[in-house]
Amino acid sequence: MNDWRAMHEQNRRSWNAVTAAHNSHKRDQAKFLSAGGSTLFPEELELLGDVSGRDLAHLQCNCGQDSLSLSQMGAHVTGVDISDRAIDVAQGLADSTGIACAFVRSDLLEWLESTSERFDVAFASYGCAGWISDINRWAHGISRILKPNGQLVYMEFHPLVWSLDATGLAGDSYFVHDPIVEEEGVTDYVGEALAPSGFERGVEGFTNPERAYSFQWPAAAIMQALIDAGMSLNVVREYPYANGCELFEGMQRTPGNRYTLPGHMPSLPLMLGLRAQQPADS
Repeated sequence: MNDWRAMHEQNRRSWNAVTAAHNSHKRDQAKFLSAGGSTLFPEELELLGDVSGRDLAHLQCNCGQDSLSLSQMGAHVTGVDISDRAIDVAQGLADSTGIACAFVRSDLLEWLESTSERFDVAFASYGCAGWISDINRWAHGISRILKPNGQLVYMEFHPLVWSLDATGLAGDSYFVHDPIVEEEGVTDYVGEALAPSGFERGVEGFTNPERAYSFQWPAAAIMQALIDAGMSLNVVREYPYANGCELFEGMQRTPGNRYTLPGHMPSLPLMLGLRAQQPADS
């Protein structure tokens, strides 16, 4: 399949199918957020800096927990996601907590190219790049929505992680040029580390009836796309741990809900952080 719209539509169905299972493991999220709880990790908070009073676009916001956490930091947040059911959950959390946040259900690439809004900050994190069918179009769209001197803050699992498993470098090729068919669809990956409000057993044995399509973008391709879109890279960081996600069995959980590689493996980058800036005269 090469039609990006058809692939994105299939991914919408797959995310819709798994949304209830994901949230079934998270205890009383509204209570947690209302009490000032945050789902953000220190690494993205460092890159974001002070967002108070800033217009912020949260790209691929999923169910909005990070969006609402950013709003509580004083940002004026617009969250965008392709999944109808995820946006429904996000809006429900906003309504029940009273935390101000706007949510938009849209294909991200189409929204980036059509919205009339402009932002001081665009934020994308954890499991975002793998669902983008065209990284250059994504980067140009982000440049389009940013105000002069606006910034993209990007925190993602390092693309190298998909080439790893418990035995070492034995996963997928780092350089994959075609869409990857995920026959199992979006999985129910939520564990204790991704449930800061408290973990519930919730739905067990979930199987997704809807396949999905993912995309592999090497680190250089992501950075080059941003440069080609006219942005400058101010910060590039790699981290030897993965926040909130046991990428494969056997990883070691450490304080702060981080996961590191098993002891028999060498230290390798597991997350990639970027801050890119729009020119002042854009």
